[in-house]
Amino acid sequence: MATLNKVILIGNLGSDPEMRYTPDGKSVTSFRMATNYRYTSASGEAHEETDWFRVTVWGKQAEQCNQFLTKGQQVYVEGRLHARPWQGQDGQMRTSLEVTANRVVFLGRASGTATLPDEGGDIAPSDIPFDQN
Repeated sequence: MATLNKVILIGNLGSDPEMRYTPDGKSVTSFRMATNYRYTSASGEAHEETDWFRVTVWGKQAEQCNQFLTKGQQVYVEGRLHARPWQGQDGQMRTSLEVTANRVVFLGRASGTATLPDEGGDIAPSDIPFDQN
Protein backbone atom coordinates (compact mmCIF):
# COMPACT_ATOMS: atom_id res chain seq x y z
CA MET A 1 0.00 0.00 0.00
CA ALA A 2 1.32 3.44 -0.93
CA THR A 3 1.71 6.22 1.61
CA LEU A 4 1.94 9.98 1.25
CA ASN A 5 3.41 12.68 3.47
CA LYS A 6 3.02 16.05 1.79
CA VAL A 7 2.34 19.47 3.22
CA ILE A 8 1.66 22.77 1.46
CA LEU A 9 1.92 25.99 3.45
CA ILE A 10 1.56 29.67 2.69
CA GLY A 11 2.69 31.94 5.48
CA ASN A 12 5.20 34.50 6.65
CA LEU A 13 8.77 34.07 7.82
CA GLY A 14 9.12 34.61 11.56
CA SER A 15 12.89 34.95 11.34
CA ASP A 16 15.61 35.54 8.80
CA PRO A 17 16.90 32.30 7.24
CA GLU A 18 20.00 30.70 8.77
CA MET A 19 22.32 28.82 6.42
CA ARG A 20 25.01 26.34 7.38
CA TYR A 21 26.95 23.54 5.72
CA THR A 22 27.11 19.85 6.52
CA PRO A 23 30.58 18.29 7.03
CA ASP A 24 30.48 17.09 3.41
CA GLY A 25 29.79 20.64 2.15
CA LYS A 26 26.07 20.47 1.39
CA SER A 27 24.19 23.69 2.16
CA VAL A 28 21.14 23.66 4.43
CA THR A 29 18.95 26.63 5.37
CA SER A 30 16.38 26.80 8.16
CA PHE A 31 13.71 29.37 8.92
CA ARG A 32 10.59 29.67 11.04
CA MET A 33 7.27 30.22 9.33
CA ALA A 34 3.83 31.14 10.68
CA THR A 35 0.41 30.40 9.24
CA ASN A 36 -2.82 31.99 10.50
CA TYR A 37 -6.32 30.58 10.71
CA ARG A 38 -9.19 33.00 11.21
CA TYR A 39 -12.69 31.97 12.18
CA THR A 40 -15.81 33.25 13.90
CA SER A 41 -17.26 31.34 16.84
CA ALA A 42 -20.95 30.50 17.15
CA SER A 43 -21.33 33.55 19.40
CA GLY A 44 -19.98 35.80 16.63
CA GLU A 45 -16.59 36.41 18.22
CA ALA A 46 -13.64 36.61 15.81
CA HIS A 47 -10.64 34.38 16.56
CA GLU A 48 -7.22 33.90 15.04
CA GLU A 49 -4.88 30.97 15.62
CA THR A 50 -1.23 30.96 14.58
CA ASP A 51 0.75 27.78 13.92
CA TRP A 52 4.55 27.85 13.73
CA PHE A 53 6.69 25.56 11.61
CA ARG A 54 10.43 25.12 11.23
CA VAL A 55 11.32 24.73 7.55
CA THR A 56 14.54 23.12 6.34
CA VAL A 57 15.72 23.50 2.75
CA TRP A 58 18.71 21.70 1.17
CA GLY A 59 21.14 22.28 -1.70
CA LYS A 60 21.00 25.13 -4.21
CA GLN A 61 17.48 26.07 -3.12
CA ALA A 62 18.85 26.50 0.43
CA GLU A 63 21.36 29.05 -0.86
CA GLN A 64 18.61 30.92 -2.75
CA CYS A 65 16.37 31.03 0.33
CA ASN A 66 19.23 32.37 2.43
CA GLN A 67 20.01 35.03 -0.19
CA PHE A 68 16.50 36.25 -1.04
CA LEU A 69 14.19 35.62 1.95
CA THR A 70 13.81 37.94 4.94
CA LYS A 71 11.76 37.99 8.11
CA GLY A 72 8.11 38.86 7.43
CA GLN A 73 8.17 37.83 3.77
CA GLN A 74 5.36 35.60 2.52
CA VAL A 75 6.36 32.20 1.09
CA TYR A 76 4.76 29.10 -0.40
CA VAL A 77 6.39 25.87 0.86
CA GLU A 78 5.88 22.27 -0.30
CA GLY A 79 7.51 19.38 1.45
CA ARG A 80 7.09 16.60 3.97
CA LEU A 81 5.95 17.11 7.55
CA HIS A 82 7.36 15.49 10.65
CA ALA A 83 6.91 16.08 14.36
CA ARG A 84 9.98 16.30 16.59
CA PRO A 85 9.46 15.97 20.35
CA TRP A 86 11.75 17.98 22.65
CA GLN A 87 11.95 18.95 26.30
CA GLY A 88 11.65 22.62 27.25
CA GLN A 89 13.67 24.33 29.98
CA ASP A 90 10.67 23.93 32.29
CA GLY A 91 10.83 20.14 31.88
CA GLN A 92 7.64 19.97 29.80
CA MET A 93 7.63 17.85 26.66
CA ARG A 94 6.80 19.82 23.55
CA THR A 95 6.43 19.01 19.87
CA SER A 96 7.89 20.99 17.00
CA LEU A 97 6.30 20.68 13.56
CA GLU A 98 9.06 20.60 10.97
CA VAL A 99 8.88 20.68 7.20
CA THR A 100 11.63 19.43 4.92
CA ALA A 101 10.93 21.53 1.85
CA ASN A 102 11.41 20.37 -1.70
CA ARG A 103 9.93 23.57 -3.16
CA VAL A 104 9.89 27.16 -1.92
CA VAL A 105 8.20 29.96 -3.86
CA PHE A 106 8.90 33.56 -2.86
CA LEU A 107 5.62 35.49 -2.62
CA GLY A 108 4.76 39.08 -1.83
CA ARG A 109 7.09 40.83 -4.25
CA ALA A 110 6.19 44.36 -5.30
CA SER A 111 5.33 43.17 -8.81
CA GLY A 112 2.49 41.03 -7.48
CA THR A 113 4.02 37.87 -8.90
CA ALA A 114 5.91 35.06 -7.28
CA THR A 115 9.28 33.94 -8.56
CA LEU A 116 10.95 30.58 -8.16
CA PRO A 117 14.64 31.15 -8.96
CA ASP A 118 16.23 28.86 -11.52
CA GLU A 119 12.98 27.19 -12.51
CA GLY A 120 12.13 29.83 -15.08
CA GLY A 121 9.14 32.06 -15.24
CA ASP A 122 6.76 33.70 -12.87
CA ILE A 123 3.52 32.44 -11.41
CA ALA A 124 0.73 34.67 -10.25
CA PRO A 125 -0.74 34.06 -6.79
CA SER A 126 -4.00 33.13 -8.59
CA ASP A 127 -2.14 30.12 -10.05
CA ILE A 128 -1.97 28.51 -6.60
CA PRO A 129 -4.69 25.83 -6.62
CA PHE A 130 -6.78 26.99 -3.65
CA ASP A 131 -8.44 30.09 -2.22
CA GLN A 132 -5.97 32.45 -0.55
CA ASN A 133 -8.56 34.39 1.52
